[in-house]
Amino acid sequence: MLLMNPPAAGMAPPLYWRRDFPGGLMQARAARRFVACLLEGCPFLDDVLLATDELVANAVRHTKSGQTGGSFTVEVLRTPQCVAVSVADQGGPDEPVAREADPLAESGRGLRTVSLTATSWGWHGNSSGRTVTAVFEGKWPA
Repeated sequence: MLLMNPPAAGMAPPLYWRRDFPGGLMQARAARRFVACLLEGCPFLDDVLLATDELVANAVRHTKSGQTGGSFTVEVLRTPQCVAVSVADQGGPDEPVAREADPLAESGRGLRTVSLTATSWGWHGNSSGRTVTAVFEGKWPA
């Protein structure tokens, strides 16, 4: 979760939502729908939804979240200047890495795509649980 300073006088406070999902690739659609409903009118919504999809897919494919009984959590933070989407998983053996993928490979581009569309991204945690966050800066229409 991002730590933010209190809003300046006259600025809207940050908005924050969190939802748990059962671990399964079919839940990526539900997670995108959740985020899309919260961020209606966001000028960079397509990029946020792409990142959400990639982060969920990684959580389900590469961590314990995708195993029987697994789950993951999607968190959304909205301020007047940015949107942050985080996916918390149940941990796995590998650290999240944005790498160059073979152009003909069918997978391996998820975090690279996030790194190219988001203003920034990062992760924290360990093999017991990890959170990956993508931040998108941009002003919302008044």
